[in-house]
Amino acid sequence: MKKAKRILALIGVILLLAMYGSTMVFALMDDPAAQNLLMGSIYCTIAVPVLLYAMTLVTRRLKDKNREIQKEQEEKKEEDAHAGEK
Repeated sequence: MKKAKRILALIGVILLLAMYGSTMVFALMDDPAAQNLLMGSIYCTIAVPVLLYAMTLVTRRLKDKNREIQKEQEEKKEEDAHAGEK
């Protein structure tokens, strides 16, 4: 699992660097389509990291909530087992 996370993180870094590089290239181009490409590139440079961060937060919250639910279920099973013994 750690290896997969590292690979995904490396891919993310490469993607961000490519977006920053493309933003620089589009800013320096002298082409009619360059302005639209630049605006799209700037949008992606901002939106992609924000979305990735939001997805990370949601995933973390769901994992924590899932752990709490599992813990409550285990405690209830233990209580039921103790009640059945008496």
